[in-house]
Amino acid sequence: MKKWLIGTLLLSLMLLAEPPSVEQLFNVQTTRVEKSTVRFSKTYYGSFVADEEKIAAVSPRFDGYVVKLYKKSLYAPVRRGEPLARVYSPEVFKAKEEYLSALRYAKKAPGRGMVASAKRKLQLLGVSESEIVRMKKSRKAEPLTTIYAPAGGYIFEKNVLEGGAFRAKSTLFRIVGLRRIRVEAKVSEPDIAQVMRADSFRITTRSLPGSFQGENPFLYPRIEPKTALATVRLDVENPRRELIPGMFATIRAQTAPKTVLTLPRTAVIRKMERWYVFKAGEFEGEYEPVEVTIEPIDSGRVAILSGVKEGDEVVDKALFLIDSDAQINGLF
Repeated sequence: MKKWLIGTLLLSLMLLAEPPSVEQLFNVQTTRVEKSTVRFSKTYYGSFVADEEKIAAVSPRFDGYVVKLYKKSLYAPVRRGEPLARVYSPEVFKAKEEYLSALRYAKKAPGRGMVASAKRKLQLLGVSESEIVRMKKSRKAEPLTTIYAPAGGYIFEKNVLEGGAFRAKSTLFRIVGLRRIRVEAKVSEPDIAQVMRADSFRITTRSLPGSFQGENPFLYPRIEPKTALATVRLDVENPRRELIPGMFATIRAQTAPKTVLTLPRTAVIRKMERWYVFKAGEFEGEYEPVEVTIEPIDSGRVAILSGVKEGDEVVDKALFLIDSDAQINGLF
């Protein structure tokens, strides 16, 4: 790597009786590469959202009419397997009678093919196994069919009334489980790498005391063009259902402490997609550009991953002057 004495202006000033020093001329300040124990720690803001994996839709596979509605209010809690509605469907009633006919025929002409086919049809229509077993024992087809909750949670959507009709594939209920919830945090693009390496995410809200732990960070593969912010999603255990969708959240992301070489941000300069420092040479005012690999720590410091070693002296601040002189001398 070439070295040089700063600037042609310095050469002309050397003719004076008392030439100014490099520090006097350019106000050059230096700093040393030091070892420090650091950790990334930064606060972000976001909100809680329902966990998509804990949302269940109740959509019958047949047309019908609601004879009795067990869950009549929105946001009512519901347990898995709890009855939601008692309905009548001509299609389902006909399938039940076909199943009973197959059972009667099987007594006269042994062979389970017809019975199995009729039973499979009931299962595909959504008739519960308990109702099929009960029908087989009683040899009676009930005109009404019960719709059960496929999962536990709260009814966040209800699109049916008692006495009303519904069509096949329409969503009667949407059940949202809150035992686990998610938080979406907005993160600036330069912070993405550090946030995804964080070892802990401490989450607080304005409405609840204490804090909650975020797990399984997932970066959505897009950045919002208007804000230049990315979204990181975290899973949060919520056994007491205290956290609910829509709550605002404060997220503190932290990495584990580690010992690294550090420099002030003002001691590095970016050129041609690379980072450089100006390392002091043997003589006063002598500097050379050295390529380094850095990693941001906070707003004031960077970690030096390669290029210089502990104790090396480098230029701090006023790098644009040094950089200009380096270009004049053909060092870049």
